[in-house]
Amino acid sequence: MNTASKDQQTQRKTNIFIGILLFLVSIVLFITTTPIGFLYGFFYRLFTGFLKGLGGYFLEIAVSIDQLGNVVMQHILNLLWIKRKGYKFGHRDETISSVLGKNQEENTLSGFGKLIVSILDTIDPDHVFDSIDHFVESKI
Repeated sequence: MNTASKDQQTQRKTNIFIGILLFLVSIVLFITTTPIGFLYGFFYRLFTGFLKGLGGYFLEIAVSIDQLGNVVMQHILNLLWIKRKGYKFGHRDETISSVLGKNQEENTLSGFGKLIVSILDTIDPDHVFDSIDHFVESKI
């Protein structure tokens, strides 16, 4: 399924009760199954790829959490970190760093957004530029 059809599914009218129910089910499943999956994955990667495999495992988790943050915090990040006409946060397949990088290229970061970019780029030089996902287009 391509990105456009995923976005169309997300934007279709959804019954609020179904949306809330699926959200609650996902939270319960996440809380109850994640510790088991994490421990299994940790030891699997530790023994099959040693430290290199373990580093990749943690990076995959970090990217997934970052994508979740991009969706959950999209409204406040759009308000605080970018200018009105900037590339919007909120695409479920994109990281916060990718959106920051796109806005840095377009010079649409707010002052606060520029501060966040400078912090990230101090930790990892050119982080937001290197994080840009050119295959994801704005959902708005």
